[in-house]
Amino acid sequence: MSLLRVENLSKSFGGVKAVADVSFAVEPGAIHSLIGPNGAGKTTLFNLVTGVYAPTAGRIHVGGRDVTGFSTAARAALGVQRTFQNLQIFFNMTAIENVMVGRHLHVGTGLVASLLGLPGIVHQTADARAKAEALMVHVGLGDWLGADADAMPYGALKRLEIARALAAEPRLLLLDEPAAGLNPRETQEIERLIRRVAASGVTVVLVEHDMKLVMNVSDHILVLDYGRKLAEGTADEVRRNPEVIKAYLGEAAAGETGGRGV
Repeated sequence: MSLLRVENLSKSFGGVKAVADVSFAVEPGAIHSLIGPNGAGKTTLFNLVTGVYAPTAGRIHVGGRDVTGFSTAARAALGVQRTFQNLQIFFNMTAIENVMVGRHLHVGTGLVASLLGLPGIVHQTADARAKAEALMVHVGLGDWLGADADAMPYGALKRLEIARALAAEPRLLLLDEPAAGLNPRETQEIERLIRRVAASGVTVVLVEHDMKLVMNVSDHILVLDYGRKLAEGTADEVRRNPEVIKAYLGEAAAGETGGRGV
């Protein structure tokens, strides 16, 4: 059974169709990428899957369950998490506290218990901090365990946001341009991290303009063109697709993993 199944999904803003009759499926444990130029509908599709937008038409299923009418919080409770193209970091908090925020789905305590500092709360807080520390090490931020978020460089903040999303223990993680603004070394670190996340059993859906990264890590690629599905398949199939080469990669990319960003 597909972990994520999208059926004939459409989203219109006024007279503009940002997503038009798109269908695809994501298998458990896979790294699935969405590519296309700015305005192709990739982030809109992310917003539809996560419940930020309601579709104009179509259905969304997670783990075989129709979640089309579910709120963002309800989908998160089913294991759907995401990061954002523009960093959504709490800069008035420490790095550890940012990751601990991601544990809120797994902390079943109320306001009164928190104010009283009851033993159960103390234990849950200590457990959340320990797991946050482990996640920071997992994403390569072991040197920033005691840092304030506003003191961290941009590349580290991108990984911090991934750590926070992982703290919610998702089954499906949507990454919106995780390599945007990174230098080549940082991009390689993100590539290795994406592979580790997938190897841990978390299914990844990736929007990314760095074609070398996409071609290196993807099990399956969906190509969007003005909100419509242009092509899909493995990295090799997409790389050799004449329509994709013509529209996005450029003729020189036919035999390469690089090419211009899309």
